[in-house]
Amino acid sequence: METPSSLPIEVAERLSRDPAGLIAAVVQQYDTKEVLMLAWMNDEALRLTLTTGRATYFSRSRDRLWVKGETSGNTQHVKSVALDCDGDAVLVLVDQVGPACHTGTDTCFTGRELSVVGTS
Repeated sequence: METPSSLPIEVAERLSRDPAGLIAAVVQQYDTKEVLMLAWMNDEALRLTLTTGRATYFSRSRDRLWVKGETSGNTQHVKSVALDCDGDAVLVLVDQVGPACHTGTDTCFTGRELSVVGTS
């Protein structure tokens, strides 16, 4: 059963949400497979992402939904969404327009590498 404002029941039942009702969203560029960012989704963000094709997330700091690029213009056009085996994360393949990170870098990981002891 499904209503216009809710996830299809077959999707909702597969989700394993954290105590705040969220799942992780790993976001990748669809053609290069570069990991762009990690964000959070609640049921409504996932529903909107699936039904509009625009990446929609839940901001924990602002306690509200946000559509990627709504203020920056750096949009994400969703190509596919896959649920992981545990139901606590989704992989969102997007076509990123502009930088993915709010700091202006291409990804949220660019220039933030940590050193690992014992690697060559």
